[in-house]
Amino acid sequence: MNTRSSRLHVLQNQPDILRTLRRGIEKEGLRVDTSAHLSLRPHPVALGSALTNEHITTDYSESLLELITGTHHDVASLMDELQSIHIFTAQGIDSETMWNQSMPALLPNEADIPIAWYGKSNVGMMKHIYRRGLAERYGKRMQCIAGIHYNFSLPDTLWPLLGFDGLDLQEQRSTGYLALIRNFTRYSWLLMYLFGASPVVSSSFLKGHNLPLEKVAPDSYTLPWATSLRMSDLGYQNKEAQAELQLCYNDLDTFLMRMLHATRTPWPDYERIGTHRNGEWIQLNTNILQIENEYYSNIRPKRTTQSGERPSAALAQRGVEYVEVRCLDIDPYAPLGISEQSCHFLDTFLLFCTLESSDEFPNNGFCQHSKNNFAQVVREGRKPGLILNTPEHGSISLKDWGQKLLEDMEPYADLLDQHLQSGHAHREALHAQKHKLLDPDNTPSAQLLRDLSGSGLSFLDFTLQQSQAHRQHLLDTALCPKRQAAYEQAATDSLTLQENIEAAQANQSFEDYLSSFETNS
Repeated sequence: MNTRSSRLHVLQNQPDILRTLRRGIEKEGLRVDTSAHLSLRPHPVALGSALTNEHITTDYSESLLELITGTHHDVASLMDELQSIHIFTAQGIDSETMWNQSMPALLPNEADIPIAWYGKSNVGMMKHIYRRGLAERYGKRMQCIAGIHYNFSLPDTLWPLLGFDGLDLQEQRSTGYLALIRNFTRYSWLLMYLFGASPVVSSSFLKGHNLPLEKVAPDSYTLPWATSLRMSDLGYQNKEAQAELQLCYNDLDTFLMRMLHATRTPWPDYERIGTHRNGEWIQLNTNILQIENEYYSNIRPKRTTQSGERPSAALAQRGVEYVEVRCLDIDPYAPLGISEQSCHFLDTFLLFCTLESSDEFPNNGFCQHSKNNFAQVVREGRKPGLILNTPEHGSISLKDWGQKLLEDMEPYADLLDQHLQSGHAHREALHAQKHKLLDPDNTPSAQLLRDLSGSGLSFLDFTLQQSQAHRQHLLDTALCPKRQAAYEQAATDSLTLQENIEAAQANQSFEDYLSSFETNS
């Protein structure tokens, strides 16, 4: 049997094994006021400590919320938790609204965009100074672009059955996840076509950009066939230093070696900036990457870290635990930024990427074809007759390749429906995507442009109207008293925990703390 047939056969004979598949979501969103301006208020106390509340924190900016679920064995409970966190957050931000779109609201001058603050402990200061470094290297405006991160893991009992190389479970699991990542890299253009939902941007965001944009509404611009400006050159993409960093997903050792090199090698432009200005820290170091998380990839191999542990050290010692998908736009039509149907498709897609054959990348682990295809689809994915390229088949139309991929995913959708007893949810999610491939006007990027044009509003006013409607929907949905009390207690406890951390670290200098962290690899 070939790889696909043999792995499908294994799963068909293990009817319970996929029931312990796990997924989780991290959803970002700017806090904005009633006129779509970025909020300049501190992180609300009602939401607890951004440092220690495990479900509600901030990303780059003090105004950029990040809502984090736990891991779940089914999509329904995942979405239930995500909704509950959204409801509690909507209650805690008073008259403000969580901006439900990837491209930003109306931003103040660059200097006035507030960087997230995590308190005066060493761990909090490290998070804050790291973000200062991002501002120096990439600018603050780019940091205000938001998205959805989808975390996915398969049960440990599955890996020894699938024939991945490795002397033990840890090696087999890491090898399997890297195979997933390689296939994801090959096919992630499809996600941008099907789910890209940021084809338009406010004119206020366009300072310094020279893309051939077209006006589609008052103060609103697009690339003619774009699916995701967020993931294009206009969005938060790698600058020169990162562009030269080509991580290898052929094996974990090479991946970690290159990551370690990037976190230890100075970059001339960053050396010229320095680490201090007027006696204050402005970046953690002058290396290509301050820390591993600075590398902005579409998908990451992940391992839960222990206190003070570097991500690369955790991966080296305990292997890959799950993958984090990072290229998803916020769905502006879904109150939670993502729908159940999208989650069912993502599970199918990621299982497909895991179990299909996944050859190693040539050219020292770099796949230029995949990079080019992804860039082409985010910029002009809806262009009629768009041609992509593969090393195996040469030129192929987006439509034909997409239809073939969806057909290849069908047995995986059926397996998930069978194992998870989800009716036909995964098959239906797959079928829904076929309409988008048959007609680009059915994609969310086309729908958004059509609705925006029909509204007569600017992008900012249209998105504010949508976001406020979502906010009201959340506020009209009451949490059960037990869950309400649990979130309130978690917020209170997180503030106490931050105080305890600050007290415990009061006698250690930040310089000593940072030195200890940087040598822990």
